[in-house]
Amino acid sequence: MTRKEIDVRVHTTASPAVVYALLVDGAGWPGWSPLGSFALERPGADEPEGVGAIRVFRTGRTTSRERVAERVPDRRFSYELLSGLPLRDYRADVDLTPDGGGTLIRWHSTFSARVPGTGWLYRHALGRFIRQVATGLATHAATATHPA
Repeated sequence: MTRKEIDVRVHTTASPAVVYALLVDGAGWPGWSPLGSFALERPGADEPEGVGAIRVFRTGRTTSRERVAERVPDRRFSYELLSGLPLRDYRADVDLTPDGGGTLIRWHSTFSARVPGTGWLYRHALGRFIRQVATGLATHAATATHPA
């Protein structure tokens, strides 16, 4: 199956520390993204939303379960989709790079569709959704004054 890729880049005036603090706080995501609700199904090995944590997000009729795959403070937050969409090997890496007094947020996702021929559809729909999430993160981070 062909791997699909989504690459969204947005800029915020906030520091990488502020953006990172928002990313690692799943309970805050519904406040700045189109996601409807959050629940922590399983804590991570060393902290509640650390590596290995399973986070559950609900939006409308869709419930997605995601496992935190990697955390590099103020630099990267990564997660893998466990269930919720008919996709295989979905991984998203959110990289934060200091840029002109703010932060460049790069939300990069790769996946394969479970149903042949539907990858383009999920790439389009998820691309639009991820752009909304990244833009919401950038906008919200710009109004924050310090890490949460």
